Amino acid sequence: MNMSKITLILGGARSGKSSYAQSLAEETGKSVTFLATAQALDEEMSARIQKHRSERPSHWETLEVPRSVASDLQQIKSDVVILDCITLLISNVLMQFVKDDFVDEAQFKLAVEQDVNELIAVIRAQEQDFIIISNEVGLGLVPPYQMGRVYRDWLGWANQQLAREADKVVLMVAGIPMIVKD
Repeated sequence: MNMSKITLILGGARSGKSSYAQSLAEETGKSVTFLATAQALDEEMSARIQKHRSERPSHWETLEVPRSVASDLQQIKSDVVILDCITLLISNVLMQFVKDDFVDEAQFKLAVEQDVNELIAVIRAQEQDFIIISNEVGLGLVPPYQMGRVYRDWLGWANQQLAREADKVVLMVAGIPMIVKD
């Protein structure tokens, strides 16, 4: 059995991660499933989701899975899977452990570790190629509140685990892909 190939695309907000991922997938000429982790929790996010949906080829399958994506991966039959994005996936996990703007970090840590480790294990058991998108959030200021710091720390941990497993890591800067690992 062939192991899947993993490409991790990191970058800041609006750095061109999603469009670069889509162009990589289109260049393969293979069947593609777009796995979206965003949730339309307000009108602005609904509009963004609709805009992104309209920018993707209509023949691509789209699955909207806000949490625990590993279990859904086993049902995907396409050759290429774009997972967009880890940033929102970890945020969706975070929101389960927030009470009065404070995060139960111990529980959140366990959930993130479990989700990321399951995701990596399932991906490695698949034969598809995976293009995974995540924000690099560790380049800015230290968030002034506990929830932001905990989120940044554990998203950074998740990105490190995925980068370690990835065959290729690309950092997007102003729409320009910079190869970090190949």
